Amino acid sequence: MNTSTRSDTLTKPMLSIGPSLLRLRDTLVQKVLPPVVILALLMGIWEILCSSPTAALPAPSQVISDTWELIVNPFYDYGGNDKGMGWQILASLERVAYGYLLAVVAGISLGVLVGQSTWALRGLDPVFQVLRTVPPLAWLPISLAGFQDSTPSAIFVIFITAIWPIIINTSVGVRNIPEDYRNVARVIRLNGYEYFTRIMLPAAAPYIFSGLRIGVGLSWLAIVAAEMLIGGVGIGFFIWDAWNASMLSDIVLALVYVGIVGFFLDRIVAFIGNLVTRGTTQS
Repeated sequence: MNTSTRSDTLTKPMLSIGPSLLRLRDTLVQKVLPPVVILALLMGIWEILCSSPTAALPAPSQVISDTWELIVNPFYDYGGNDKGMGWQILASLERVAYGYLLAVVAGISLGVLVGQSTWALRGLDPVFQVLRTVPPLAWLPISLAGFQDSTPSAIFVIFITAIWPIIINTSVGVRNIPEDYRNVARVIRLNGYEYFTRIMLPAAAPYIFSGLRIGVGLSWLAIVAAEMLIGGVGIGFFIWDAWNASMLSDIVLALVYVGIVGFFLDRIVAFIGNLVTRGTTQS
C-alpha cells in the first residue's frame, strides 16, 4: 500500500464523521443552548433576589443545600409517610395511571358514540358541557362519600378530570371523518368492526391524541391537588406536609419534580401519538 492510499484510508472515517458532528453541533446550538441560557439567567435572578437574609423564599443554592439528602437518596423508606421523593412520585403516578386509563377507555367510547350518533350528541353533549366545568376538587367530597376510601376517591377525581377533553376531541374527530371515507366503506361493504378499525380510528386519531395529551396533563394537575387533601404517600401530600413543617426548600424541590414528571408524561403521549398517526399530530 503506497502512501497516498494509506492517507485516503485514514481520512475516509473522518469525512464520514464530519457531517454527524456538524448536525450534533447544530442541534446543541439550536435546541439545547437556548433553554440552558434562559434557565441559567432565571436561576441567577432568583439567586440574587433571594440571597438576602430577610428573603421570604430560599435561594437555589439554599434549596440544594437543604434538600441534598432528598436528591441523592430518593428511595429511602423509614416507614409510614416518611419516604423518599421517588416513592412519593411513584405512588402518585400509580393513581394517575389507574384514573387516566379508565378515562381513556370511557372517553374514547363515549366520544365515538357522540360523534357517530346525532341522537346521542343532542342528548349527551349538554350534560358533558355542564359537568366539564365543575372544578376537579369539587368532586372529591362526593367521591369520598361514595367510595369511603381515599385511594379510589383520588382515582375518581383523576378520571372525571381527564375524561372531558378525551370525549370532546374524539367526538370532533369522528364527526370530521371525510364523507369520501364513509362512501368508500359503504362501497366495499365494511362491517362495523372493520369500519371502526380501518376508517374511524385512523381518521380520528390526531384528534383523539390531542385529547389524550390534554387529559394526561390535567390528570397530573388533579392528583397533586387531590393528594393534598386525602393524605398518605404521594407528591401532593408531601408538598402539603412540607408546608405544615415550614420546609420551603422541600416544596421547591417537589415542584421541580412535579414539573419534570408532567413534562415527560406529555412527551410520552405525544411520542405514541406521532407513532400511531405517523406525525400528523402536533408534538
